[in-house]
Amino acid sequence: MRVRNLKGILFSICLLVSSVLSSTYAAAQELSSQDDPAVQRVAPFQVFDNLYYVGAKWVSAWVLETDQGLIVFDSLYGELTDIVIDGIRELGMDPNDIRYLIVTHAHYDHIGGARRMQQEFGAVVLMTEEDWQMTEEPAIYQEYDKPVRHLTVTDNGTLNLGRTSLRFFKTPGHTPGVLSTRFTVYDDGYPYNAFMFGGVGLNFSGVERTEMYINSVKRLQGMPDIDVNIPNHEGSGEVFERYELLKDRRDGEPHPFVDPERYTAWLDQLLVAAEDKLKEEQAAAQ
Repeated sequence: MRVRNLKGILFSICLLVSSVLSSTYAAAQELSSQDDPAVQRVAPFQVFDNLYYVGAKWVSAWVLETDQGLIVFDSLYGELTDIVIDGIRELGMDPNDIRYLIVTHAHYDHIGGARRMQQEFGAVVLMTEEDWQMTEEPAIYQEYDKPVRHLTVTDNGTLNLGRTSLRFFKTPGHTPGVLSTRFTVYDDGYPYNAFMFGGVGLNFSGVERTEMYINSVKRLQGMPDIDVNIPNHEGSGEVFERYELLKDRRDGEPHPFVDPERYTAWLDQLLVAAEDKLKEEQAAAQ
C-alpha cells in the first residue's frame, strides 16, 4: 500500500510539474501587443524622394535611398525586424542593398535586429563607442542578439555613400552615447535639412545623465536651419498624422513633414520636461 501510495503521489507531482511547465512555456510564447508583428505591422510608405518609413506602430525605422545603396536607421527587434525587411521589399528595394545600419542607441527596440541584418545582408553597423559598450553589459528592458562590433561614430563625424552625405552628433542623456544624424531629404528634387534626434525619452535616472540630456537638447536648439524632424518613435514627430496629410496633398501645397516651427517648439517642450526632471533628481540626491 505504501509503495502504491508513493507511486501515486509521485505521478501526481509529475503531472503538476508538467502542467506548470506547459503553462510557463505557453505564457513565454505569447507576445505582448507591443512585440507582436501582427499588431505592430504598418504598410511602408514614402515620405520624401529618398526617404521611406519601414517601422512599426510604436517604434520607427527608416530607409534612406542613395545612388550607391541603402542606409537604414534602426533595426527594430525580434519578429518586428521582419516589418523592416518586408517593407524594404514592398517598396521595390532589395535588403541586400543595405550598406549601413545606423543605430541611434543601444536599447533593444532600436538595436535588436542589428545582428540579423549583419548576418543576412552584410550591413555595416554604426554606433557610438558609449553605446557599443552598452552591448557588452546586461541588456536593459529586454534581451536581444548582440551585434558584432563594426564602426564607431565620433561627434561631428560624417558618412558618405555615393552623392549622399550624413553628419553625426553625440547627444547623450537617454543613453550615454545617443547618436543623432543630420542629412538631406528631397521633395520633388527640392532639398530640405532633416534631423533625427536619436534618443528622446526621459526614462533614465540621475542628476548627471539629466544634465547631459539638457545639454544635448540645448545643442540641438542652437543648430540652425533644420526643416524636418525624423523621429525614431513616430509619436515624437506625428509621423502617421503627417502621412495622412501627405497622401491628400495637392500640387503646390507645402510638404506636411517640412515644419521647422513645430520642430523648434518640440525641442522647447523637451527642455522644459528635462529641467523639471533635473529638479526631481537633485531633490532625490540630497
